[in-house]
Amino acid sequence: MRSIWNGAISFGLVSIPIKLVNATESHSISFRQIHVSDGGRVRYRKVCDLDGEEVPAAEIGKGYEEADGSIVPITDEDLARLPIPTAKTIEIVSFVPAEEIDPLQMDAAYYLAANGATAAKPYTLLREALKRSRKVAIAKYALRGRERLGMLRVVDDVIAMHGLLWPDEIRQPEGVAPEASVTVREAELDLADALMATLGEVEIASLHDDYREAVEAMLAAKTGEGFEPAEAVVEPAGGQVIDLMAALESSVRAAKASRAGGSGDSAESAESAAEAEVTPIRGRRTPAASAPAPKAVGGKKSTASAGTAKKTAAAKKTAAGGKKSTATAKGAAGTKSGAGARAGARSTKSASAAGAKSAGTSRASAGGATAGAGTAKKAAPRKRSSA
Repeated sequence: MRSIWNGAISFGLVSIPIKLVNATESHSISFRQIHVSDGGRVRYRKVCDLDGEEVPAAEIGKGYEEADGSIVPITDEDLARLPIPTAKTIEIVSFVPAEEIDPLQMDAAYYLAANGATAAKPYTLLREALKRSRKVAIAKYALRGRERLGMLRVVDDVIAMHGLLWPDEIRQPEGVAPEASVTVREAELDLADALMATLGEVEIASLHDDYREAVEAMLAAKTGEGFEPAEAVVEPAGGQVIDLMAALESSVRAAKASRAGGSGDSAESAESAAEAEVTPIRGRRTPAASAPAPKAVGGKKSTASAGTAKKTAAAKKTAAGGKKSTATAKGAAGTKSGAGARAGARSTKSASAAGAKSAGTSRASAGGATAGAGTAKKAAPRKRSSA
């Protein structure tokens, strides 16, 4: 691998010559800008403002623009003569536990290779010291025109250095956290822990870039003139309130099934986890539960109901007979009153008494059919004698 920087590690009074090598590389697919109408490539050309000529990379240097617009040329020799110890040295300033480094500070990663045979012994000494102490080294170094902060740690048998952002380059997360007050139950935390434990068993080496593979397949199909763009499937957002507990439980089942290799159960669990579920409100019955189904009617109950209906009809008939008797008595009393005053008075009293008894009989007949019928029979002769 080609080195991008040569210098030394300053470890107290020990100096370790090293070469800086990029530890990472990008596999992302890059695109060119083209003219849509004819497919011609659009290029950026570096042109001098004074003569209008394109300038090659070998003739491009650095310069600082002042407030009045004038340019102060800066050469690499000027930067190399700066009175700072980190110009060509990675200066270790302290050793701290790795957990004290905020991952937000992590930047580019490099490998530090021993430069020459004389660097092998001090290089190995620093590597083994870092291993035994289980700490990382914090260092300062200068690269690409600025001083930077770095962290040295051991990766396999190599010392790696991570570029770190300066503490004042980390922005405070103001206004990022949710403003609403939310309460999380212990049961939800337990399910979240179970899901984390299941998903945490994945091997990092098995992960790959699905987007890059899809782009490569699309490019291969386009060059073979067999590419047909497919529309992306966008699942509609559910309008129901998602039950967080049910979603967590389904996620844990799906994760366990995928780990066990069960394709059928995994697909079913994943599908149930994706569906929105509504949390039921406790203490509220459904309409079906509040209205019980009518019970089946037996034969005996039907007979009793028929008998009751007959008794009720007889009572109504008796009451009607009582009313008719009262009306007849009143009519007879009116006729006798025209024949004589005394006989009419006696007839009126008798008719009134008979009418009162008939009315009482009709009220009593509403309570029971048998008693009403007997009373009506007894009242009939009295009405005829009075007439």
